[in-house]
Amino acid sequence: MSKSSVNNRSRENVVQPLDKNGFIPLYYQIQRALMEKIQSGALSEGDPLASEEELSRTYQVSRMTARQALHGLKANGYAFSEKGRGTFVTRPKLEKNIMHLQGFTEDMRQRGMKASSRLLEQSAISGNEELREKLRLNPGDQVMRLRRLRLADGIPMAIEESHIPLRQFPGLERIDFAKNSLYATLRERYGVRVGYADETIEALPASREDAELLTIPNKASILSISRIILTTQETPIEAACSRYRGDRYRALIRVPMTAIE
Repeated sequence: MSKSSVNNRSRENVVQPLDKNGFIPLYYQIQRALMEKIQSGALSEGDPLASEEELSRTYQVSRMTARQALHGLKANGYAFSEKGRGTFVTRPKLEKNIMHLQGFTEDMRQRGMKASSRLLEQSAISGNEELREKLRLNPGDQVMRLRRLRLADGIPMAIEESHIPLRQFPGLERIDFAKNSLYATLRERYGVRVGYADETIEALPASREDAELLTIPNKASILSISRIILTTQETPIEAACSRYRGDRYRALIRVPMTAIE
């Protein structure tokens, strides 16, 4: 065993005594102590957490108090349970602000994470009836179909599928989007100014392909966002669908104040 592993294990086993005479509930003190171990790296993603019985014995509290602490960890996205196996460390969900248009690369950069892509498909195809309607295509117009697996710090996060009219963006299909940002390219090379997007949000079960690419169980919940992006001149430039891991993302929306009666 390496020295760093020994150090991590020793930090994991350190137990701070609870303040049983203070105003902070005991379950919350335990929850906070476990969260600090996760955030410090003493506990890593996938590591098993102590059971209710073990926490009860370690901290000299009731099983109910220990259960509340573990429930708080799961509610905050720091842990998950598997029936018959126990409770394990996970990462908190990322909040997807659906009121703010932002590409995956920029989103991950702002979170301090490294974005990367695995190219699944990049080809020029003829637009079908649905795409012709969404993108206002002429008969015979081609679109670039771009399918990518998006990763953050090497972890699969989302599958993105985009369709972009090539009549407006000649040569787009020849750019390597495994390495380049799509929206940065549209902005910097083609001078696109995005105005707004019409989006549809659904909770869907993962298909077999989704599950395999995102390394999640078959039929696990995914957050699906379909959108049409339009320029400031209201010209549609992209019809896309992004499917996010349900165990990693949750949608965030800020509702402006209106008259409430």
